[in-house]
Amino acid sequence: MDSDQPTLPLAGDVRIPLLGFGTWQATGEAGCQAVLAALDAGYRHIDTATMYGNEKEVGRAVKESGLRREDVFITTKLPPDRVGRERETIEASLAALDTDYVDLWLVHWPPSAPGDSIPVWREMLAARDENMARTVGVSNYSIGQIDELIQATEETPAVNQIRWSPSLYDRHTHAAHRDRGVALEGYSPFKASDLSDPVLVRIAQAHDVSPAQVVLRWHIDHEIVVIPKSVTPERIRANVDVFGFSLTAEEMRDIDALAG
Repeated sequence: MDSDQPTLPLAGDVRIPLLGFGTWQATGEAGCQAVLAALDAGYRHIDTATMYGNEKEVGRAVKESGLRREDVFITTKLPPDRVGRERETIEASLAALDTDYVDLWLVHWPPSAPGDSIPVWREMLAARDENMARTVGVSNYSIGQIDELIQATEETPAVNQIRWSPSLYDRHTHAAHRDRGVALEGYSPFKASDLSDPVLVRIAQAHDVSPAQVVLRWHIDHEIVVIPKSVTPERIRANVDVFGFSLTAEEMRDIDALAG
């Protein structure tokens, strides 16, 4: 893994880059080109899912980038309707991605049937133990749902990927993840943000960057993994250009307060 980007340690001696590239809605040739542009711009963490229908394009972009497989962190996710077909699903993901393993495999949403959560989690752990995934986690889970998995299996999800942004900031949720050793990973960082907010604009001007770059840096300085998505090459490059500045403690507090 490239050492010039900040990473977070996960269970199983795995490190996840704090900045990732989201690929939801990036399909077909345009999706492949977007991932290629991201890897070219410096991203080393690509986030996909069975549900996105673009694993093949992601795999092709990683191959065409010329980067070594071990230098790219790849996440994919199990759809909730695949309960009972976990192994078949990860095998299909690996075939589409044209790789022997993914770095992180997540349960995309908690299964709807109450009794399904633990068996699904046990299957995720089995895939990890068979080296199909270096580590495993969940997405869109509450703290209570995470505790249920930990109590039943004594295995903590490495990651919980949830919707996150300054306006959704909740220090209790953040602390609850940290206390359990679960990395918090935020998606849709801009969707729930008002990029014209005077606080973000002021801080952006102070660092000569954009409000969007401030939002990404805020995640990184909180050690929260963030996965912006874009198919525009210019924006892809801007979103990765967030390592030349950091926010002061006061600026972090001002942004935290946007959740009001």
